[in-house]
Amino acid sequence: MRADSPGHCSKYGSYSMVDLCSNKIVDIQLVQSNEVGGSVRMEKEGLIRSLGFLESAGVKVTSLMTDRHTQIQKFLLEHKPEIQHFYDVWHLCKALNKKMDALAKEKDCKKIQQWQKSVSNHLYWSASSSSSREETVAKWTSLLNHIQDVHVHENPLFPKCLHPPSTDKNKWLNLATKATYKIEKILFNKHILDDVKKLSPLYQTSTLEVFHNLILQFAPKNVSFSYLGMLCRLYLYLHFNENSGRSQARTAAGELRFQIKFSKAKRGGHVVSMVKTKYTTEYVSELMDLLFNKVIHDPGTFAAELRAVAVPGFLCSQYEWPEKADAIARHVSRFNCPGGVGAAPAPGGPTSDCAADVTVTDREEGRIITH
Repeated sequence: MRADSPGHCSKYGSYSMVDLCSNKIVDIQLVQSNEVGGSVRMEKEGLIRSLGFLESAGVKVTSLMTDRHTQIQKFLLEHKPEIQHFYDVWHLCKALNKKMDALAKEKDCKKIQQWQKSVSNHLYWSASSSSSREETVAKWTSLLNHIQDVHVHENPLFPKCLHPPSTDKNKWLNLATKATYKIEKILFNKHILDDVKKLSPLYQTSTLEVFHNLILQFAPKNVSFSYLGMLCRLYLYLHFNENSGRSQARTAAGELRFQIKFSKAKRGGHVVSMVKTKYTTEYVSELMDLLFNKVIHDPGTFAAELRAVAVPGFLCSQYEWPEKADAIARHVSRFNCPGGVGAAPAPGGPTSDCAADVTVTDREEGRIITH
């Protein structure tokens, strides 16, 4: 799900489904927070609507990959057990790196910082090189022995490390130390092992992250949109679908083009990425043709379809509205009286009833005023 603002104060949540075989967006559902009683419930509702839409269109979903959202886990386990649920590796890496960052700052644990990149690489390798979930867990848990310079393991699914012997004797952690105990507690507890078991061996959600980055051009998060306005901007996923299959660009000499990027998250580390061929915008011509040749000449059908869209009410519509006169009376408080409550009225101003009226109003609201 893509939220229109950070944290738990989002108004809109757009849930997108990507077919990772074709690299195309197949469905987008827009959920407004007051439809489901709060923004924390939008992601689950988006998934329910997307699965319902795909099923009604005759699409049978056999596997689904998401992040480790607990409501999604529970829903699929209880209501869609026939769908094989996988987790994205990057989200788990991100969570573990945060905990290792905090641990590396503790006393006697600084050496853990040297292992962060290796731990992430090992997690990706464990998921991608395994033929079963049990083998993935076996490879992942071998890391505890490996960081202590022990490369033979008890699990028969992965009996020994595959790397050549290392000559660096300073990077290994010692047995029965604070650093070893803490990192074991972080990386190999029951919840993490259950999540490792469900890691995706083939696909990741990076395609969806690219799409979310693209949508920022059409629906930036620092601009407020109406429900239909947001929906129209999300439907410009046409741009993504048209350009999702671009090939890698080549130089004039025929060599493949690459570029180096420095990410803030990598803290000085670089990433090498492919340079794609220039994007196209043929979908714009199709939309313009639809507008000028069909919509303008016969707008009735399109207007009817637009009115059929279930637009939820404003966020404030869920609250009880006060009478305007009463709200204004409460707003004009004792501080609006010249000189404050109990002060002498200004010439030509309100009489002494002003202070008395304010006193009564404040008593009705449960406050006590001392004159």
